[in-house]
Amino acid sequence: MSSRSAGLLVYRQRADQLEVLLVHPGGPFWVKRDEGAWSIPKGEFADGEDPLVAARREFQEELGVPAPIGPVRSIGSIRQAGGKIVDAWAVEGDLDVKNIKSNTFELEWPPRSGLMHTFPEVDRAGWFDQQTARRKINASQATLLDRLEVVP
Repeated sequence: MSSRSAGLLVYRQRADQLEVLLVHPGGPFWVKRDEGAWSIPKGEFADGEDPLVAARREFQEELGVPAPIGPVRSIGSIRQAGGKIVDAWAVEGDLDVKNIKSNTFELEWPPRSGLMHTFPEVDRAGWFDQQTARRKINASQATLLDRLEVVP
């Protein structure tokens, strides 16, 4: 069975241009990757858990601030290349990406070294116009950008 995640695609309007908020995964595997590595803030949720509640929790865990308050619209689900299903919602909001504080995880690094290191789950966040976001976002999530453009 595929795992499921829930996330928020936060957007804002700046100078007649729509911008979306994306996050870059932390840790040594992602440090040199940029295009195709970014994501909407998201995370797994348990059976029986409300996915939207999980999406808001994951937003706070990954960015260190509460999710934006306001009307939330479902933009559907996508299946990522690895099989994970991501349920997503769009919400308008704004935040200062320079001051994010992500939760952390431990990883043995380098592999088989016996050395444990702590890494942020998200090492940075950014606001991107739609064209730039399409280059930055995980290819499996690009459909979410398409759905945002048609949300009334």
